[in-house]
Amino acid sequence: MIRKQAIRRYWPQYKWSNIQAMLKNMKKEPEFCAEPFAGKLVAITGATSGIGLCAARKYAAMGARLVMINRNGEKSERVCGEIADDFGVRAEYFTADLSLLSDIQRAGHYLAGLEQPIDVMIHNAGIHLETRHETADGLETNFALHYLAPFVITKMLMPKLSRDRTGRIIFVGSEGYRFAVWGLNLDDLQWEWNKYSGLKAYGAGKLAQLLSMHLIARELEPLGVTINAMHPGMVRTETGKDNGKLYKWYKRNFIDARSATPDKSAEALYFLGTSKALAKTSDVFFHLTTEEELAPPARDMEAAEALWEKTIALLSQKGVNL
Repeated sequence: MIRKQAIRRYWPQYKWSNIQAMLKNMKKEPEFCAEPFAGKLVAITGATSGIGLCAARKYAAMGARLVMINRNGEKSERVCGEIADDFGVRAEYFTADLSLLSDIQRAGHYLAGLEQPIDVMIHNAGIHLETRHETADGLETNFALHYLAPFVITKMLMPKLSRDRTGRIIFVGSEGYRFAVWGLNLDDLQWEWNKYSGLKAYGAGKLAQLLSMHLIARELEPLGVTINAMHPGMVRTETGKDNGKLYKWYKRNFIDARSATPDKSAEALYFLGTSKALAKTSDVFFHLTTEEELAPPARDMEAAEALWEKTIALLSQKGVNL
């Protein structure tokens, strides 16, 4: 019944031109920004490899001070040392597993306690799982990491953003949100009752992220803070490394073989975080640096409001009050 209602709701809104635009954007290179970012503070989650690491190095090369929220302390120590050696800028890290509510809150408190304004906050940490996994909190891992982590951290930063009155927030999203073709199942956000699909669950997590962006943008507007999301392009990363041999083989031989390096994504993230042309641009989805119209489920404000209410209730049940 829910699926039939969703089909009736979204099917008339789908346009072939939307898909054509996405395919066209896949061939575009990102815009570049050559302006330095010396002394500015940039916070990045998941910055020990892939897109996050390349973005950290790009910002460091342009003079920014870095704060990284990573799961692995040993890797973080190495990355901070390399950045200091290569670029002569300050880099520090905070260890947290952003699939766990306690660690999400610890990271949020740490970032909110920084004295310097956060000029760019990049929510990059991600995962792709072919089978359903639950966290220690009883949450589906994909949902916790892709959606709840950036949601909770951003909400915890609100008092700091209210004081600082500056900054840009960027969700590293994905065109994969389109895998949630008929929107979110708000009655089964944890995939407890419906058959789990890695692609659909990933898409649902990224879709939830986009829907929350719309409402967060409203809260941030009076503060002069922007929030946007971007698809990082088809790039080679370590995402999916915890899946089975078949997936790893497919990723190595078909996905990675056709993908670019994460440096392209890093250039896009630098442009989105620093370009003066985007100083007042908010609540927009970018394919790299090209603004792109969202598919119908990601524009559904009723779904966004309902998701928000369910999220606050869920977090409250888990002892997280925002």
